[in-house]
Amino acid sequence: MLAKLIRLFKHRWQGDDLTRRVLPPKVLDQLTQAVQASEKRHSGEIRIDVEGGLPSSYLWRDGPLPEIIRSRAVMRFSKLRVWDTAHNNGVLIYVLLAERAIEIVADRGLNDKVSSDTWRDLIAQMRESFRQGRFEDGLHQAVDEVSRLLDTHFPLASGAENPNELPDSPSVR
Repeated sequence: MLAKLIRLFKHRWQGDDLTRRVLPPKVLDQLTQAVQASEKRHSGEIRIDVEGGLPSSYLWRDGPLPEIIRSRAVMRFSKLRVWDTAHNNGVLIYVLLAERAIEIVADRGLNDKVSSDTWRDLIAQMRESFRQGRFEDGLHQAVDEVSRLLDTHFPLASGAENPNELPDSPSVR
């Protein structure tokens, strides 16, 4: 019970402050521009979703924290409608700052083409950047790597355009 109360404090009071510190408006604008530039080269959609802390309903759940965080990422994938793209190739980059947790949720169109080792390696690279306090770099690396995967598996035909199916700006809470 004490562990849950400590986690509640960490997520409720520290999470919001951490979000404002590591993702000021300038960084959010740069990430938006990176997603926009990426989506001009392939038919995929990239969403970045950053939460300072988990909602209370998740904090009181029983079970291992990594499973709870993965559950939240999958729910955000659904809520942000990343699954609802024409080619089933949307990707959610989910970050939970209070735990410095990262999840990548890719729709079946891309996930079927990419090994789980590739996703783990990408998350490990982001985690290392985060550990060093370089959140912006870690998010840019993730956008670059997801873009490379989408460029490989879903390139745009010459003269084609990718209709923007999802917002390009990061979702931040």
